[in-house]
Amino acid sequence: MPTTYALLSTYPPTQCGLATFTAALLAHLAQPGDQVAVVRVLDEPAPCPADEVVHDLVAGSAASAAAAAAVLNGFDVVIVQHEYGIYGGPDGQDVISLLDALYVPSIVVLHTVLARPTSRQRVILDEVIAAASVVVTMTQTARSRLLDIYGTAPEKVFVIPHGAADHRTAPADHAMTVPAQTTGRRTVLTWGLLGPGKGIEHAIDSIALLREHGLDIDYQVAGQTHPRVLGRDGEAYRQALQARARAGGVADRVHFDGRFLPGATLSQLIGAADVVLLPYDSLEQVTSGVLIEAVTAGKPVVSTCFPHAVELLGAGLLVERQDPAGIAQALHRVLTEPGLSARMSSYSASLAPQLLWPAVAHCYRELASAITMTRAGTSL
Repeated sequence: MPTTYALLSTYPPTQCGLATFTAALLAHLAQPGDQVAVVRVLDEPAPCPADEVVHDLVAGSAASAAAAAAVLNGFDVVIVQHEYGIYGGPDGQDVISLLDALYVPSIVVLHTVLARPTSRQRVILDEVIAAASVVVTMTQTARSRLLDIYGTAPEKVFVIPHGAADHRTAPADHAMTVPAQTTGRRTVLTWGLLGPGKGIEHAIDSIALLREHGLDIDYQVAGQTHPRVLGRDGEAYRQALQARARAGGVADRVHFDGRFLPGATLSQLIGAADVVLLPYDSLEQVTSGVLIEAVTAGKPVVSTCFPHAVELLGAGLLVERQDPAGIAQALHRVLTEPGLSARMSSYSASLAPQLLWPAVAHCYRELASAITMTRAGTSL
Protein backbone atom coordinates (compact mmCIF):
# COMPACT_ATOMS: atom_id res chain seq x y z
CA MET A 1 0.00 0.00 0.00
CA PRO A 2 1.45 3.42 -0.92
CA THR A 3 2.75 5.51 1.98
CA THR A 4 3.10 9.26 2.36
CA TYR A 5 6.16 10.49 4.26
CA ALA A 6 6.93 13.97 5.58
CA LEU A 7 10.53 14.82 6.47
CA LEU A 8 11.05 17.61 9.03
CA SER A 9 14.58 18.97 8.76
CA THR A 10 16.87 21.55 7.31
CA TYR A 11 17.14 21.04 3.56
CA PRO A 12 19.21 22.26 0.59
CA PRO A 13 20.14 24.90 -0.35
CA THR A 14 20.93 25.07 3.39
CA GLN A 15 24.43 23.63 3.69
CA CYS A 16 24.70 21.42 6.74
CA GLY A 17 24.89 17.74 7.56
CA LEU A 18 21.18 17.36 8.36
CA ALA A 19 20.17 18.97 5.08
CA THR A 20 22.44 16.64 3.12
CA PHE A 21 21.14 13.65 5.10
CA THR A 22 17.51 14.57 4.41
CA ALA A 23 18.05 15.12 0.70
CA ALA A 24 19.68 11.70 0.40
CA LEU A 25 16.95 9.98 2.42
CA LEU A 26 14.28 11.62 0.28
CA ALA A 27 15.99 10.44 -2.90
CA HIS A 28 15.96 6.79 -1.79
CA LEU A 29 12.92 6.45 0.47
CA ALA A 30 9.95 6.24 -1.88
CA GLN A 31 8.68 3.02 -3.40
CA PRO A 32 6.40 3.18 -6.47
CA GLY A 33 3.25 5.05 -5.49
CA ASP A 34 4.73 6.59 -2.33
CA GLN A 35 4.95 10.33 -1.74
CA VAL A 36 7.79 12.03 0.15
CA ALA A 37 7.73 15.73 1.03
CA VAL A 38 9.78 18.08 3.18
CA VAL A 39 8.85 20.60 5.86
CA ARG A 40 11.98 22.70 5.84
CA VAL A 41 13.46 24.16 9.04
CA LEU A 42 14.87 27.67 8.66
CA ASP A 43 16.30 30.39 10.88
CA GLU A 44 14.44 33.00 8.82
CA PRO A 45 12.12 33.01 5.78
CA ALA A 46 13.82 32.29 2.46
CA PRO A 47 12.79 31.47 -1.13
CA CYS A 48 12.50 27.78 -1.95
CA PRO A 49 13.23 26.41 -5.41
CA ALA A 50 12.36 22.79 -4.53
CA ASP A 51 8.91 21.38 -5.38
CA GLU A 52 9.20 18.73 -2.67
CA VAL A 53 9.24 21.40 0.06
CA VAL A 54 5.61 21.81 1.10
CA HIS A 55 6.06 24.13 4.09
CA ASP A 56 8.72 26.10 5.97
CA LEU A 57 9.09 25.96 9.75
CA VAL A 58 10.72 29.25 10.73
CA ALA A 59 12.47 29.07 14.09
CA GLY A 60 10.77 31.18 16.75
CA SER A 61 7.48 31.62 14.85
CA ALA A 62 4.51 30.11 16.68
CA ALA A 63 2.27 30.61 13.65
CA SER A 64 4.77 28.81 11.44
CA ALA A 65 5.00 25.92 13.89
CA ALA A 66 1.21 25.56 14.11
CA ALA A 67 0.94 25.54 10.32
CA ALA A 68 3.82 23.04 10.10
CA ALA A 69 2.06 20.66 12.49
CA ALA A 70 -1.13 20.87 10.41
CA VAL A 71 0.82 20.05 7.24
CA LEU A 72 2.71 17.17 8.88
CA ASN A 73 -0.53 15.65 10.16
CA GLY A 74 -1.64 15.22 6.55
CA PHE A 75 0.95 12.46 5.99
CA ASP A 76 1.06 8.82 7.07
CA VAL A 77 4.43 9.06 8.83
CA VAL A 78 6.65 11.97 9.90
CA ILE A 79 10.44 11.51 10.04
CA VAL A 80 12.02 14.23 12.19
CA GLN A 81 15.72 15.04 12.21
CA HIS A 82 16.69 16.21 15.69
CA GLU A 83 19.69 18.34 16.54
CA TYR A 84 19.75 20.89 19.36
CA GLY A 85 20.80 23.79 17.17
CA ILE A 86 18.19 23.85 14.40
CA TYR A 87 14.86 24.50 16.14
CA GLY A 88 13.75 27.66 17.92
CA GLY A 89 14.14 28.43 21.61
CA PRO A 90 17.02 27.63 23.98
CA ASP A 91 18.66 24.39 22.81
CA GLY A 92 15.88 24.02 20.24
CA GLN A 93 13.16 23.41 22.81
CA ASP A 94 10.41 24.61 20.45
CA VAL A 95 10.45 21.25 18.69
CA ILE A 96 8.69 19.70 21.70
CA SER A 97 5.39 21.55 21.23
CA LEU A 98 5.42 20.70 17.55
CA LEU A 99 5.94 17.00 18.25
CA ASP A 100 3.18 17.10 20.84
CA ALA A 101 0.84 18.50 18.17
CA LEU A 102 1.34 15.50 15.88
CA TYR A 103 -1.30 12.77 15.88
CA VAL A 104 0.30 10.71 13.10
CA PRO A 105 3.19 8.32 13.83
CA SER A 106 6.59 9.93 14.11
CA ILE A 107 10.15 8.66 13.82
CA VAL A 108 12.66 11.02 15.46
CA VAL A 109 16.24 10.59 14.28
CA LEU A 110 18.68 11.66 16.99
CA HIS A 111 21.88 13.04 15.50
CA THR A 112 23.32 13.90 18.93
CA VAL A 113 22.96 11.93 22.16
CA LEU A 114 25.08 13.59 24.82
CA ALA A 115 26.66 11.58 27.62
CA ARG A 116 26.88 14.75 29.70
CA PRO A 117 23.93 16.96 28.75
CA THR A 118 23.04 20.14 30.57
CA SER A 119 19.91 19.91 32.65
CA ARG A 120 17.93 21.69 29.92
CA GLN A 121 19.31 19.46 27.17
CA ARG A 122 18.38 16.42 29.24
CA VAL A 123 14.81 17.62 29.74
CA ILE A 124 14.43 18.46 26.06
CA LEU A 125 15.64 15.08 24.88
CA ASP A 126 13.49 13.27 27.43
CA GLU A 127 10.43 15.12 26.13
CA VAL A 128 11.37 14.59 22.48
CA ILE A 129 11.65 10.85 23.13
CA ALA A 130 8.34 10.82 25.01
CA ALA A 131 6.55 12.58 22.15
CA ALA A 132 7.96 10.35 19.40
CA SER A 133 6.44 7.05 18.34
CA VAL A 134 9.97 5.67 18.07
CA VAL A 135 13.46 7.14 17.99
CA VAL A 136 16.38 6.19 15.79
CA THR A 137 20.04 6.36 16.70
CA MET A 138 22.76 5.72 14.14
CA THR A 139 25.08 3.76 16.40
CA GLN A 140 24.82 1.21 19.18
CA THR A 141 26.80 3.65 21.34
CA ALA A 142 24.04 6.23 21.09
CA ARG A 143 21.37 3.61 21.79
CA SER A 144 23.24 2.46 24.88
CA ARG A 145 23.42 6.05 26.11
CA LEU A 146 19.65 6.40 25.76
CA LEU A 147 19.05 3.22 27.73
CA ASP A 148 21.71 3.69 30.40
CA ILE A 149 21.71 7.47 30.92
CA TYR A 150 18.25 8.60 29.84
CA GLY A 151 16.33 5.50 30.92
CA THR A 152 14.60 5.12 27.56
CA ALA A 153 12.56 1.97 27.04
CA PRO A 154 14.56 -0.42 24.83
CA GLU A 155 11.59 -1.19 22.58
CA LYS A 156 11.38 2.47 21.61
CA VAL A 157 14.94 2.80 20.25
CA PHE A 158 16.04 1.47 16.87
CA VAL A 159 19.50 1.61 15.31
CA ILE A 160 19.70 2.55 11.63
CA PRO A 161 23.14 3.59 10.38
CA HIS A 162 23.86 6.92 8.76
CA GLY A 163 23.60 6.43 5.01
CA ALA A 164 26.33 7.06 2.46
CA ALA A 165 26.51 7.77 -1.23
CA ASP A 166 28.29 5.16 -3.32
CA HIS A 167 31.81 6.47 -3.95
CA ARG A 168 33.29 3.03 -4.55
CA THR A 169 33.70 3.39 -8.30
CA ALA A 170 34.79 7.03 -8.29
CA PRO A 171 37.81 7.51 -10.58
CA ALA A 172 40.94 8.76 -8.87
CA ASP A 173 41.97 12.08 -10.34
CA HIS A 174 44.81 13.63 -8.36
CA ALA A 175 45.08 16.51 -10.79
CA MET A 176 41.68 17.81 -9.62
CA THR A 177 42.56 17.77 -5.94
CA VAL A 178 46.09 19.09 -5.51
CA PRO A 179 48.33 21.43 -7.49
CA ALA A 180 49.88 19.86 -10.59
CA GLN A 181 53.43 20.03 -9.25
CA THR A 182 52.52 17.77 -6.31
CA THR A 183 50.75 15.10 -8.36
CA GLY A 184 52.11 11.67 -7.56
CA ARG A 185 52.64 12.18 -3.82
CA ARG A 186 50.53 10.22 -1.35
CA THR A 187 47.39 12.12 -0.40
CA VAL A 188 45.67 12.36 2.99
CA LEU A 189 42.14 13.77 2.97
CA THR A 190 39.87 15.41 5.53
CA TRP A 191 36.55 16.85 4.40
CA GLY A 192 33.37 18.33 5.85
CA LEU A 193 32.18 21.64 7.24
CA LEU A 194 35.09 23.43 8.87
CA GLY A 195 35.15 24.85 12.38
CA PRO A 196 36.83 24.61 15.78
CA GLY A 197 36.69 21.10 17.17
CA LYS A 198 37.56 19.42 13.89
CA GLY A 199 41.16 18.99 15.07
CA ILE A 200 42.70 20.09 11.77
CA GLU A 201 45.45 21.95 13.63
CA HIS A 202 46.72 18.66 15.08
CA ALA A 203 46.59 17.04 11.65
CA ILE A 204 48.71 19.87 10.21
CA ASP A 205 51.24 19.37 12.98
CA SER A 206 51.36 15.66 12.12
CA ILE A 207 52.10 16.47 8.47
CA ALA A 208 55.04 18.59 9.64
CA LEU A 209 56.30 15.71 11.80
CA LEU A 210 56.05 13.28 8.89
CA ARG A 211 58.00 15.63 6.66
CA GLU A 212 60.75 15.89 9.28
CA HIS A 213 60.98 12.10 9.23
CA GLY A 214 61.22 11.85 5.46
CA LEU A 215 57.60 11.13 4.45
CA ASP A 216 56.48 13.99 2.23
CA ILE A 217 52.72 13.85 1.61
CA ASP A 218 49.93 16.16 0.55
CA TYR A 219 47.14 16.93 3.00
CA GLN A 220 43.85 18.02 1.44
CA VAL A 221 41.32 19.84 3.66
CA ALA A 222 38.06 20.19 1.77
CA GLY A 223 34.87 21.95 2.77
CA GLN A 224 33.49 25.36 3.51
CA THR A 225 33.41 26.91 6.95
CA HIS A 226 30.26 25.91 8.84
CA PRO A 227 27.64 28.64 8.22
CA ARG A 228 27.10 29.24 11.95
CA VAL A 229 30.85 29.49 12.55
CA LEU A 230 31.18 31.80 9.55
CA GLY A 231 28.46 34.08 10.88
CA ARG A 232 30.06 34.22 14.32
CA ASP A 233 33.80 34.23 13.58
CA GLY A 234 34.20 34.65 9.83
CA GLU A 235 37.16 32.69 8.44
CA ALA A 236 39.28 33.04 11.58
CA TYR A 237 39.68 29.28 12.06
CA ARG A 238 40.68 28.61 8.44
CA GLN A 239 43.13 31.51 8.54
CA ALA A 240 44.64 30.19 11.77
CA LEU A 241 45.10 26.79 10.12
CA GLN A 242 46.81 28.35 7.13
CA ALA A 243 49.12 30.28 9.47
CA ARG A 244 49.88 27.05 11.34
CA ALA A 245 50.83 25.30 8.11
CA ARG A 246 53.18 28.16 7.24
CA ALA A 247 54.74 28.13 10.69
CA GLY A 248 55.26 24.36 10.47
CA GLY A 249 56.91 24.58 7.07
CA VAL A 250 54.17 22.64 5.28
CA ALA A 251 52.19 25.39 3.58
CA ASP A 252 53.13 23.79 0.25
CA ARG A 253 51.73 20.44 1.41
CA VAL A 254 48.48 21.51 3.07
CA HIS A 255 45.81 22.45 0.55
CA PHE A 256 42.45 24.04 1.41
CA ASP A 257 39.37 23.81 -0.81
CA GLY A 258 36.73 26.04 0.72
CA ARG A 259 33.79 24.91 -1.42
CA PHE A 260 30.72 22.96 -0.35
CA LEU A 261 31.40 20.09 -2.73
CA PRO A 262 28.74 18.55 -4.98
CA GLY A 263 28.53 14.78 -5.02
CA ALA A 264 30.50 14.12 -8.21
CA THR A 265 33.36 16.36 -7.13
CA LEU A 266 33.45 14.78 -3.68
CA SER A 267 33.58 11.32 -5.27
CA GLN A 268 36.62 12.32 -7.30
CA LEU A 269 38.26 13.78 -4.22
CA ILE A 270 37.70 10.63 -2.19
CA GLY A 271 38.82 8.45 -5.06
CA ALA A 272 42.13 10.35 -5.25
CA ALA A 273 42.92 9.96 -1.55
CA ASP A 274 45.23 7.30 -0.17
CA VAL A 275 44.01 7.77 3.41
CA VAL A 276 41.08 9.57 5.04
CA LEU A 277 41.97 11.33 8.30
CA LEU A 278 39.39 12.30 10.93
CA PRO A 279 41.28 14.22 13.63
CA TYR A 280 38.19 15.36 15.56
CA ASP A 281 38.51 16.71 19.10
CA SER A 282 35.07 15.57 20.27
CA LEU A 283 34.55 12.83 22.82
CA GLU A 284 30.77 13.03 22.30
CA GLN A 285 30.31 12.49 18.56
CA VAL A 286 28.14 9.40 18.14
CA THR A 287 27.40 10.04 14.46
CA SER A 288 29.73 11.02 11.62
CA GLY A 289 28.50 11.11 8.05
CA VAL A 290 32.05 11.69 6.85
CA LEU A 291 33.22 8.52 8.58
CA ILE A 292 30.44 6.50 6.93
CA GLU A 293 31.26 7.95 3.49
CA ALA A 294 34.95 7.15 3.90
CA VAL A 295 34.31 3.59 5.03
CA THR A 296 31.81 2.82 2.27
CA ALA A 297 34.28 4.16 -0.29
CA GLY A 298 36.68 1.44 0.86
CA LYS A 299 39.30 3.88 2.09
CA PRO A 300 41.77 3.31 4.92
CA VAL A 301 40.70 5.59 7.78
CA VAL A 302 42.83 7.04 10.56
CA SER A 303 40.65 8.60 13.25
CA THR A 304 40.69 9.93 16.75
CA CYS A 305 38.75 7.91 19.32
CA PHE A 306 35.35 9.58 19.08
CA PRO A 307 32.51 7.14 19.82
CA HIS A 308 31.30 6.46 16.27
CA ALA A 309 34.84 5.72 15.08
CA VAL A 310 35.52 3.38 17.99
CA GLU A 311 32.33 1.45 17.21
CA LEU A 312 32.69 1.30 13.44
CA LEU A 313 36.42 0.88 12.97
CA GLY A 314 36.92 -1.67 15.73
CA ALA A 315 40.60 -2.58 15.73
CA GLY A 316 41.38 -0.01 13.03
CA LEU A 317 43.90 2.77 13.39
CA LEU A 318 42.50 4.90 16.18
CA VAL A 319 44.55 7.59 17.90
CA GLU A 320 44.06 9.85 20.87
CA ARG A 321 42.60 13.28 20.21
CA GLN A 322 44.90 16.31 20.02
CA ASP A 323 47.90 14.00 19.47
CA PRO A 324 49.93 15.00 16.38
CA ALA A 325 52.61 12.39 17.09
CA GLY A 326 50.00 9.65 17.30
CA ILE A 327 48.38 10.80 14.07
CA ALA A 328 51.76 10.92 12.34
CA GLN A 329 52.63 7.42 13.52
CA ALA A 330 49.31 6.01 12.27
CA LEU A 331 49.60 7.73 8.89
CA HIS A 332 53.16 6.49 8.53
CA ARG A 333 52.00 2.92 9.16
CA VAL A 334 49.19 3.08 6.60
CA LEU A 335 51.40 4.59 3.93
CA THR A 336 54.48 2.42 4.45
CA GLU A 337 53.59 -0.89 6.13
CA PRO A 338 53.21 -3.59 3.46
CA GLY A 339 49.65 -4.82 3.09
CA LEU A 340 48.13 -2.66 5.82
CA SER A 341 46.36 -0.21 3.51
CA ALA A 342 44.89 -3.06 1.46
CA ARG A 343 43.63 -4.86 4.57
CA MET A 344 42.03 -1.69 5.91
CA SER A 345 40.39 -1.00 2.55
CA SER A 346 39.05 -4.54 2.37
CA TYR A 347 37.57 -4.27 5.86
CA SER A 348 35.96 -0.93 5.01
CA ALA A 349 34.55 -2.29 1.75
CA SER A 350 32.99 -5.25 3.58
CA LEU A 351 30.86 -2.82 5.61
CA ALA A 352 29.59 -0.86 2.61
CA PRO A 353 26.47 -2.80 1.53
CA GLN A 354 24.59 -2.18 4.79
CA LEU A 355 25.63 1.49 4.94
CA LEU A 356 24.73 2.72 1.45
CA TRP A 357 21.59 4.85 1.15
CA PRO A 358 19.37 2.24 -0.58
CA ALA A 359 19.87 -0.17 2.35
CA VAL A 360 19.41 2.56 4.94
CA ALA A 361 16.23 3.88 3.28
CA HIS A 362 14.88 0.33 3.27
CA CYS A 363 15.31 0.23 7.05
CA TYR A 364 13.30 3.45 7.40
CA ARG A 365 10.54 2.04 5.19
CA GLU A 366 10.39 -1.10 7.32
CA LEU A 367 10.25 0.91 10.54
CA ALA A 368 7.57 3.23 9.15
CA SER A 369 5.50 0.23 8.12
CA ALA A 370 5.84 -1.27 11.60
CA ILE A 371 4.72 1.84 13.45
CA THR A 372 1.79 2.46 11.10
CA MET A 373 0.65 -1.15 11.64
CA THR A 374 0.98 -0.60 15.38
CA ARG A 375 -1.26 2.44 15.09
CA ALA A 376 -3.75 0.31 13.18
CA GLY A 377 -3.85 -2.12 16.11
CA THR A 378 -1.25 -4.77 15.34
CA SER A 379 1.91 -5.35 17.43
CA LEU A 380 5.35 -3.93 16.63
